[in-house]
Formats: sequence, structure tokens, C-alpha cells
Amino acid sequence: MIPLLSLSLFSFFLRSSWAYVWPSPQLDALEAIRWDQADRFGGLASFILPCDFYTFGDGTGRANTADWIRTAYHDMATHNVEDGTGGLDASIRFAEEQQRGENVGNGFQNTVEVFVSQATRYVSIADLVALGLITSVETCGGPIVPFRGGRIDAGEPNKPGVPEPQQDLDAHIASFARQGFTQTEMIGLVACGHSFGGVAHAEFPQSVPELHDSNNTESVQHFDTTFGHFDNNVATEYMSGTTQNPLVVGANDTTNSDKRIFGSDGNVTMKSFADSPEAFASRCATLLARMVDTVPNGVQLTEVIEPLPIKPSRVELILDGDALKLSGFVRLFNQSSDATRSVAIQLEDHSGKQSEKFPMSADRISETLGGRVTSAWYAFNHSDSGAPALSIDPAAGITKMRFIVNGKMEDQGGVGFAVQDSVVFSTSSCTTSNNPLKGRFDVAVRNGVNPARVYLEQEVRDDVDRIVVKEIDLTPSTQSVAAGSSYSLWSIEVTEFDSYTIGAEIDGTKISTWDSHSIFELSPCTPKRRSARFLS
Repeated sequence: MIPLLSLSLFSFFLRSSWAYVWPSPQLDALEAIRWDQADRFGGLASFILPCDFYTFGDGTGRANTADWIRTAYHDMATHNVEDGTGGLDASIRFAEEQQRGENVGNGFQNTVEVFVSQATRYVSIADLVALGLITSVETCGGPIVPFRGGRIDAGEPNKPGVPEPQQDLDAHIASFARQGFTQTEMIGLVACGHSFGGVAHAEFPQSVPELHDSNNTESVQHFDTTFGHFDNNVATEYMSGTTQNPLVVGANDTTNSDKRIFGSDGNVTMKSFADSPEAFASRCATLLARMVDTVPNGVQLTEVIEPLPIKPSRVELILDGDALKLSGFVRLFNQSSDATRSVAIQLEDHSGKQSEKFPMSADRISETLGGRVTSAWYAFNHSDSGAPALSIDPAAGITKMRFIVNGKMEDQGGVGFAVQDSVVFSTSSCTTSNNPLKGRFDVAVRNGVNPARVYLEQEVRDDVDRIVVKEIDLTPSTQSVAAGSSYSLWSIEVTEFDSYTIGAEIDGTKISTWDSHSIFELSPCTPKRRSARFLS
């Protein structure tokens, strides 16, 4: 039973039988941004709530949501279905594209700066452009828009191709056709996008006058009366003749492109939207999904990423003296707070032995889809929860986790939630000098694994802001490790003030840890011994 979802929302999650198995680093990262929209750890909704929020000041008449939606369309609109070039690939971040007349305004740069800062090796800037649109629509009253990941960031600007308001109807029809949309779809896509935002005087002074409004200091004439919320008002106000849409009733008829587009089929499409909010929302979900899935030839997107019902998050396994320490969270998707709910974790070691079931503590409730769905989070002794980590005998190790929710085993259909303990961060890592700051990173390698390489992974940006991973090789250490014969240390001295994950090549396969560590969290190098009571 799914208690919180309406039938329409629930049906979305049943459309596809495809589901991935955790862990899968790229899908885990994409799923988190896609479905943990308003979580305190990295949700994109924090940049747009409330829905009329604008980063650079209140009362401007602008909203981040509108900028994010406009950025996604303008990035996609360079696509050419004939040769497969252009599409949603984050080329809008290049100054050359932003300086074109078709991309007037600073909303693109404001938007791109957010997405560049959030990109990782697993989530491209282009994926974030798509997710920005989806989060804006869904958080602010709109329908669920299916999301696929795997977009690739462009290495150079695309050719021009965004339609401009002063162009005639034939030019707009041809432009949308080049992008892959019919005339009817053009009407729908423009109406869907123009449920948000408006046109600023500074960008189109011939269309929008100065408004002299202290609550609208950038003189933005909005497309409808609910510019920060998704609804069909853009259609109802158009059909009723009450619209103030500056691209319909603007003083300069040459730039009244919405008027020409909306009326190009005798208002049949716009009337259908005005008559039925549900039809409008459904059509927008389909068209916006197609829009963000319009990518250059050769880019292979994932299947639609649906939420995992039970998902570990921020899992950390480290070697701390003579014990492995495990911590993290588990998310129960579409569940509300419930004081009677019991959640426990059970571990399995290398011999196949299962531990006792350890109770987990309720941590937080997060929202997605603008509060229409909540998720309950439980901690298995994460440092952020204030409780000590679970201690594991290094000799026994760990291979997988299982969760028990109200007595029911949750283990991904029997496969469990795999945990690798071959290569882990060791708390013997320490600072060797304070001036200048230097640190020794120790990585514990399970004896018998015999990796070809062990290295730190550092995410860095290339000259066009794409994330690349720099690998810094470690060497076997002569230092002893408290875990005795179970682990050996590999070490390296670092001076860069950055965070690192750990990687290794084992039997021709590369593995990486989930958790990252920084030189700033290290203590001075002093001898220490720890003891622990192991789980059983």
C-alpha cells in the first residue's frame, strides 16, 4: 500500500518495470537529485523555494523557476533533427551563446552558475539543466515530468537556432520543426513554458514599458497572473481576453510571437488547455519530457529514473583502529513520519553469517513534488545523527546490508545492498605539518585483495567546466595497522585543500568509495590505539 500518493501520482511510478539495483554510482546520484528535491543534503528545490524566489533580491518581478525553464529551452533549441547536432547539452553556458541576440538577458548565466557548482563526475551540467526544469515545474504545482539521465556536456558552443519574438509565424514553425516539434506541439510547448515568468523591460524595451512598481523593480510583465506557479492560467486568460502576456498584447505587435503561435490553429489547442487543467498538465508533462530528452546524436540516456522505495544514502565505511565503522542513512520513499514504525539494519559478512538486527533511529522527513510526497529517513549511526557508528570485526568484514521495516525484510529482491570493504579510508590518516598544511592519507586495503593500483580521486574542472577525475596513486606503507592481519595500509602525502574519494583497480575493474575526505578533517599524527566491541 502506498498511503500518500494520489492515484495519478501512483500510476506514474507503475509505468515502467525497470528499476536499477543499488549501488550504482551514477544512477544513485541522479536518483537523489531527481527525487530528494527538498532534502537538506543537496536538493535543488532549495534554490527556488518559495516559487517566486529570485536569488538576487525580492520584489524584482523575477523568479529562479522562470530562468531555469527558459535556460533549458534555449539550450535545447539549437537541436537539428536532420544532422543530430545541438540539443540539451549545456552549451548555453558558453559566453558566445549567451552573447547572441537570441539569448538576451542574464538569466542564463545566473542559472548556469548554480548548475556548474552542483555538477559531479556522475551528474553533468546538462543533466542539471534538465533537472532544474523538472524540479521547477514539479515543486511549483506542475505535473510529474519523466526524467532520464546521462546527458553529456558540450565542449564548444552550438550553432544559433533559438526562435526570437520578432520572427514571423512561418519562421517559428520552421524553427520548432528543426528541433523536432510539430506546429501543435509548438503551441503546447510555448504555453507550458510560459506558465512561468514573463518579459523584462531591459531585455525588450519596445514590448514592455517601465512599470514603476516597487514590487516589480525590473519591470517584468508576466505571461499570466500566477507567474511563479504552474497552472493553465496562461491559457484561460488568453482565451478570456484578459491576458497581460506581453507577447500577446505587447505594444509592439512585431514581437507578439505568442499571439501568432497560440492562434495559429484557430485557438483549438489553447481552448483545450483552458477548458481542462488536467489536459494541460498532462500535455505539458509529455512535451517537457520530450524537450529535455532532445539531445545530440550519440548520447545514450538512461531509462526513466524512478524512486527506489528503500535506498541507502551517504554510506561511509572506514577503518578506525581495530574496527571497521559503518554509518549512513536509509530513505523510505513516499512515507510520512510514524512513531510506531520500526526500522532495523542487518549485516552479512564474508562467510555469509548474518548479524543481529540493529534498530535505526528516525532522522528527518523530506519533501518532493512540492510537498505532495514525503520520505522518512533513518540513520544507522551516522555522524550527523550524533550517534556512534556500527563497529564491525575487520576479520569478518561486510559484504551487504539488509533493512527490516515493520518486520518486513527489504533487500532488493534477495540480493541485498552490497557494501565493498576491500579499500577503505583509515583514521590513521593525519596532518604531518600545520605550516604549510600537509596531510598523510592512509587507505586500508583488505589483505588478499591484491590491487594493481590504489589512488585518491579528485574531481577537477577542465577549461570548459566539465568534471574530470584526477587519480593520485598511493604506495604501500610500512606503517602497522591496528586491524592486524586483516588490512594493510597504502599512503600518500597531500597538500591540496580538497576532498578525495578512494579508488582502486582490482582484477581489471575500478572501484570507488562513496565517502569523501579532506585534509581539514585530519588530526595531527600522534600514536593512538583504539578498541571496539564488534557486532555479532
